[in-house]
Amino acid sequence: MKIAVLDDYQDVARGLADWDSLGAEIRVFTEPFAGEAEVVEALAGFEVIVAMRERTRFPARVLAGLTGLRLLVTTGPVNAAIDVAAARELGVVVCGTGYVAYPTAELTWALILAAARNLPAEWGSMRAGGWQVGLGVGLRGKVLGLLGLGRLGTEVARIGQAFGMECVAWSHNLTADRAGEHGVTAVGREQLFARADVLSVHTVLSRRTQGLVGAAELALMKPSSILVNTSRGPVVDEAALVAALRARSIAAAALDVYDTEPLPADHPLRDLDNVVLTPHIGYVTRELYEIFYRDAVEDIAAFRSGRPIRVLG
Repeated sequence: MKIAVLDDYQDVARGLADWDSLGAEIRVFTEPFAGEAEVVEALAGFEVIVAMRERTRFPARVLAGLTGLRLLVTTGPVNAAIDVAAARELGVVVCGTGYVAYPTAELTWALILAAARNLPAEWGSMRAGGWQVGLGVGLRGKVLGLLGLGRLGTEVARIGQAFGMECVAWSHNLTADRAGEHGVTAVGREQLFARADVLSVHTVLSRRTQGLVGAAELALMKPSSILVNTSRGPVVDEAALVAALRARSIAAAALDVYDTEPLPADHPLRDLDNVVLTPHIGYVTRELYEIFYRDAVEDIAAFRSGRPIRVLG
């Protein structure tokens, strides 16, 4: 059995699970693929592929080109970058792994605090031999707006409440009772953007959420507000956000996700002084990677024994 482990940017996969127990030929890919043609060429002949979240896409045309593929394991329980229905038609089994949400919630707060207290500029000044360069803002008594109140949104709300923030939320299906269970006030969509001092995005990417935060929504926000996105880049209209940051119509943004990943070196977001950027590391922790790779090995062993587990779709 030939196994490909994809997008292991830190080259840590081999040390986080017992791959030797599989007795298979394993190749680890540490760099992203340039496009679909490169994916098909590089992965030809592999019977098993382990994909890291949505870093490499597997639409029907890519799956059709991988004629030797029998098992596709995605880290996490769902993966919007895999056409699961097409895989099933092609006879490819797709399995997932376990997942925990708290690492992304923790990074969300790292980004909120970094933006609120102007940490990149202050750290840059210290590295250059300087001292204080600006005024931060406190969070106590401010309004935390949550675009989505699912598993991640409720984690982020709980921490916001510990900071003494008022938490409000909106999503397409959110009810007042559901929000109230978590000490959060459900508000209207426009009210969410208008009231939030910090607006944090925690909704899944779908047809109805793509571009959900656009120019009109950004225009509703306070000039002192901060937008945080650790969900998916396309939920926020990237061009509209760049324009708002350049015009200072919002104070800052803190982003972990982007329309194109890895973020191009010449992307305009990299040149703005009122944005905090991290390279999609919300889930990139040792604890979660251990879950991912341990479960991936279990998935492969179960598939080989004829009893696949955690099958998607």
